[in-house]
Amino acid sequence: MQNKVIITCAVTGNITKPDQHPNLPITPRQIADAALEAAEAGAAVAHIHVRDPETGMPSMKLEYYREVMELIRAKSRAMVINLTTGPGGRFIPSQDDPKVAAPGSTLMVPEKRVEHIPILKPDICTLDLNTMNSGPDVVINTPANVIRMAKVINTAGVKPEIEIFDSGDLHLAHDLIRTGVLKGPGLFSFVLGVNYGFSATPETMLYARSLLPQGAVWTGFGIGRHEFPMVAQSYLYGGHVRVGFEDNLYLEKGVLAPSNAALVQRAREIVESIGGQIASAQEARAILGLPA
Repeated sequence: MQNKVIITCAVTGNITKPDQHPNLPITPRQIADAALEAAEAGAAVAHIHVRDPETGMPSMKLEYYREVMELIRAKSRAMVINLTTGPGGRFIPSQDDPKVAAPGSTLMVPEKRVEHIPILKPDICTLDLNTMNSGPDVVINTPANVIRMAKVINTAGVKPEIEIFDSGDLHLAHDLIRTGVLKGPGLFSFVLGVNYGFSATPETMLYARSLLPQGAVWTGFGIGRHEFPMVAQSYLYGGHVRVGFEDNLYLEKGVLAPSNAALVQRAREIVESIGGQIASAQEARAILGLPA
């Protein structure tokens, strides 16, 4: 097991709806404040999505990403900022003509999905490798499109966090590292508990870990009720951990967490109770190979 455990807090996501939690961060100020509160509770990394401040719906506007980053950096130079590039890959086929996108589809050219990365240059950004059924819809990240996104990320000098939803994603990652599209051994996240992807079980996490490149840094996390069991499991298997309103809203069954910071505090308690130590932001930078 690693000496220091990095906690990532994913503060809002793009799936959780405002009516599911009264304190879901919506505006750039709320998102930044949630990240900073999570940092005080022990999170070294903030994973950032943005939303339209008026509607609460997911957004990809550069100005919102910029404002969140500026607000975080005004209070913390050390916290690791991880911007998403996940939005823009969802496809919903029309019932009458499946090759035509139905309302709700977001599929777009890959360069559009990462256009904020070279401009804002966060410490990390996600890179999804999954093409899969996701609930009732389909997420599409073809190898060709992933390569186009990776080129933009690499040129910007930003470290990609490779998002893994099933075993095929890891086989693709190996091919991308072998061909030089991605630098090995890589930074990975296992997403467990999404419908039709990796199940949130110890066996699945162990299997995913066995497929990693030697020396890779990784985080394992669970969705919904699986969040806290996977915190413990990831630490015990040598990984880092992630919590936050993007993944789960509850401290326990039927009890909403008052804040993202409360989820971080619970994760910290779990890790420390089984012998782990929480990494500071500066320690996380060293582990991740980022500038101090």
